[in-house]
Amino acid sequence: MADALAKIPVVEIDPEGTFKYILLTVKVKDGELHKDVVRGTKSAEYHNHIFEKVNPAMEALGMECKCLGGGKIEHNSQDKKLRVFGESTAFGKADHSVSAEKLKSAFSDYEITWSDDKK
Repeated sequence: MADALAKIPVVEIDPEGTFKYILLTVKVKDGELHKDVVRGTKSAEYHNHIFEKVNPAMEALGMECKCLGGGKIEHNSQDKKLRVFGESTAFGKADHSVSAEKLKSAFSDYEITWSDDKK
């Protein structure tokens, strides 16, 4: 199961625009191994729509998910910038500093900033 967990991408976000995101802990079912992942998309009207899509996919891999919070990501691929901010009404505010670190692992050549501002 450690292999399955290792294969799960740390970050999956839309390539451009401003959109909702959630920070999740993905854990091997009945195990201790886990990692935090970021998921975000413009297609989600609400943060729980992201969770409702991710959770069954992770369960199919023998994992369980817990949402740690949410916010928004502004992705400017032309300028290579990501900004993390805002909060989720349903899940509360994610720890944007953790989300930013996860984003840096996938977008190492980007300028990544975060703030606790709502806009």
